[in-house]
Amino acid sequence: MTLPLYIDQHVNAAITDGLRRRGIDVLTVREDGFDRRPDADILARATELGRVVFTQDVDFILLADEWLAAGRSFSGVVFAHQLKTTIGQAITDLEIVCRVLATPEAANQLIRLPL
Repeated sequence: MTLPLYIDQHVNAAITDGLRRRGIDVLTVREDGFDRRPDADILARATELGRVVFTQDVDFILLADEWLAAGRSFSGVVFAHQLKTTIGQAITDLEIVCRVLATPEAANQLIRLPL
């Protein structure tokens, strides 16, 4: 079983498609009807679903830090800067993260790609 991901709206669809071809469990915010919701709602929804957010939105870095400082738990965030991570590298690194980490290990973590 792999770590399930909740893919933010700013992520290129090729990343989502590549992860699915590799057998990674992904759900996009668009598929879940959360694509027009604030980042805090997205992080809360991912936590409710037991999924780790994958995003390329730098605002999630600040949000994760705010939640940690406030003692608020979340299921985890994986961040990749759009200009510093290729689509292929994002797919490869996300597959590694998803196959190595269990959901409890990802909780309250901010993981930055590339690895």
